[in-house]
Amino acid sequence: QVQLVESGGGLVQAGGSLRLSCAASRSIFSTYAMAWYRQVPGKQRDLVAHITIGDSTKYADSVQGRFTISRDNAKNTVYLQMNSLKPEDTAVYYCAAVRITFGITTSDYWGQGTQVTVSS
Repeated sequence: QVQLVESGGGLVQAGGSLRLSCAASRSIFSTYAMAWYRQVPGKQRDLVAHITIGDSTKYADSVQGRFTISRDNAKNTVYLQMNSLKPEDTAVYYCAAVRITFGITTSDYWGQGTQVTVSS
């Protein structure tokens, strides 16, 4: 059974930091690139960052320089380190196993989401 389980969300003041974790089943983690998305009510789910099996990364412009995605192959876990958080980073963050084809990211599996709230 495919599972992606996120943790690490919470409430933080603007300027603070949080680290999200996503534990994946081995079959998924060894096959897929991994990504973090976020969604606020009434808006589409947006890609925040992705990391390939070869550790190539890509970030949304809005988080470039503040967020870092990484993966630990021994633990089948992907992380999102979020620094210098802003109120506009408030969202539900989702982990996903993705395919990247000709620069297009397609999500095959999703986690349940974790809430991140940044207070001003």
